[in-house]
Amino acid sequence: MEGLPQALLEQIIKRITRLTDLNSLSLVSKLLYTVESENRYSICVGCGLYPAKLAMASLCSRFPNLCKVEINYSGWTAENGLQLDNQGLSVLATCCLSLTDLTLSFCSNIDDSGLCWLAHCKKLTCLKFNTVPGISSSGLFTVAVDCMSLSALRLIGLKKVSSVNWLEYLGSKGSLEELVVVACKGISQYELLKFGPGWMKLQKFEFDEVKGRYKIEQPHDPSHMAQYQYKYDFCCESLKVLTLAQIVTLPEIGLRFFLSKCKSLEKLSLHYIVGIYDSDMITLSHSCSNLRSLSLRLTPLFIGGLEVRDVRTPLIDDSLKALALSCPMLETVELTFLACEPAYPSEISFTQNGLVMLIQSCPIRDLILTGANFFNDEGMKALSSAQYLETLELMDCVATTDTGMRFLAHTPRLINLTLRQCHGFSDHAVTEVAHARNLESLVVEGCRRISLKAVQGAAKSVEYKVDGPGLSGVNRA
Repeated sequence: MEGLPQALLEQIIKRITRLTDLNSLSLVSKLLYTVESENRYSICVGCGLYPAKLAMASLCSRFPNLCKVEINYSGWTAENGLQLDNQGLSVLATCCLSLTDLTLSFCSNIDDSGLCWLAHCKKLTCLKFNTVPGISSSGLFTVAVDCMSLSALRLIGLKKVSSVNWLEYLGSKGSLEELVVVACKGISQYELLKFGPGWMKLQKFEFDEVKGRYKIEQPHDPSHMAQYQYKYDFCCESLKVLTLAQIVTLPEIGLRFFLSKCKSLEKLSLHYIVGIYDSDMITLSHSCSNLRSLSLRLTPLFIGGLEVRDVRTPLIDDSLKALALSCPMLETVELTFLACEPAYPSEISFTQNGLVMLIQSCPIRDLILTGANFFNDEGMKALSSAQYLETLELMDCVATTDTGMRFLAHTPRLINLTLRQCHGFSDHAVTEVAHARNLESLVVEGCRRISLKAVQGAAKSVEYKVDGPGLSGVNRA
């Protein structure tokens, strides 16, 4: 190894992705130690960083070319020692001059004053704060002013942010291409409108208020005026990825205005939103002919009837029809239905006919259905003629049985199959499909009638869990 040219050693090291392998490789020789250190561009550290400041200095010295750093104290306890503080952050900022991507997660000892050090990171383009309790609006304004190259900002679980002067400043600069705001109590959907001209360049936007389904308060848009909504007349035609989750858009417009303006939109996720109507989806389909991915997560809402269970999901087949007619590039679809009782099928306003129409009209390659009580064996039969379908994921689809599963054996391109908590399928039908399709991957979780023996060797990659997702009993073959 000592005789190999350094350029060749660098190429070898770049092909090694597992951290344990890289650490072992660096122990083989001094040359490999040096080459590996110079070519390590990213690290993730946290509870093992002790003493934090000295350990950070040592890491920065050993890996001089670090570009991406994540400091994550998830699961931290007092026994792990003191966390990295503002002084430790100063070491990182002043020593890692190539830093472009920084993530701070669950860092309790870093606050607004520590963020001043980020001004030294002249190349910093991506910054993520995840549950950093000491950061407030003041710290974010410091970041907005000092981090001149910033193009991506992700804020998750920041409780002390109470104003958006920093957002207005970033909007006036117009430099951000990605903005993510999740579970930040002091930032409402209407305050985000103050981003103003910043929307012109933004390509990815995600906003999730993360409020309880039955505890969502009606919003109030202070800029709203009946028949005169000038605050919404700005351009966002560069936006390609949009995620809106757990917000209420009634009675004012709020972030619904995106659905009529994002002509470049390629990926859309609408999760548990109150105030989205079929008219919005029809407008969207007419505006977004480039749409490639759609994720809808819906839950029944009270519709004002007299019956005790007069609830249903907010969208009907008119939305699916509009997408089928106007979105010829749609290839990934996720439909999730939360808290819909199988005993009350009318709670889901989509029908199987509407879904089949969408599948037959668009080149759907990836289909994910969760809690789709209306989807039965006839729907599975329709999938057997889906010309582009490669990946199918079914979870808690109670109306599908072995009869429907056997139809999948004739699906032309199916190579990836995932079944979660689907109790209508048995060993025989799944094995039949696996043998007919030469599956690349098969995932079975919490399906009580499917055994480990049946799935072993049924695909190139097999994952089997006795219980539901995320529980015990994992076997891989």
